[in-house]
Amino acid sequence: MNIRPAGFSDEDTIWSILEPTIRAGETYTLPREMRREQALAYWLSPDHTVFVAEEDGEVLGTYYLCANQKGGGAHVSNCGYMTAARASGRGVATAMCAHSLEYARTHGFRAMQFNFVITSNLPAIHLWQKFGFATIGRLPGAFLHPSLGYVDALVMYRTL
Repeated sequence: MNIRPAGFSDEDTIWSILEPTIRAGETYTLPREMRREQALAYWLSPDHTVFVAEEDGEVLGTYYLCANQKGGGAHVSNCGYMTAARASGRGVATAMCAHSLEYARTHGFRAMQFNFVITSNLPAIHLWQKFGFATIGRLPGAFLHPSLGYVDALVMYRTL
């Protein structure tokens, strides 16, 4: 698995990964009707460092890394990860998480925090726990899941 910085030429592929996740509305707090331009502007924000994970030249996932807060909180990083549906179960998210932790550490971040992990997203929770993230907060009923109704969201954190 090769993880590299995303470039302009990756926009179509990134959108092909983002769109199904956004439309499903099950794991991100992004509007399900979000248009391509809006989604790419969000994901490729100037505040985000964006990567793609590829295997044999095929992009299978993408993630961004940024400071979780500004000023006095800028030493804590935050990430968003998405894997192409066709690549589920192939270790893409694991590779991206490992890469992001190392990248964050070597770029001066002291911790990583996930602000809104949906409790029904069990694969993500399991993966984050495998990488040493602890649940430090629970937001009761904070996410309106399209089929499950209101579910909790977790705040997960680990030092680097």
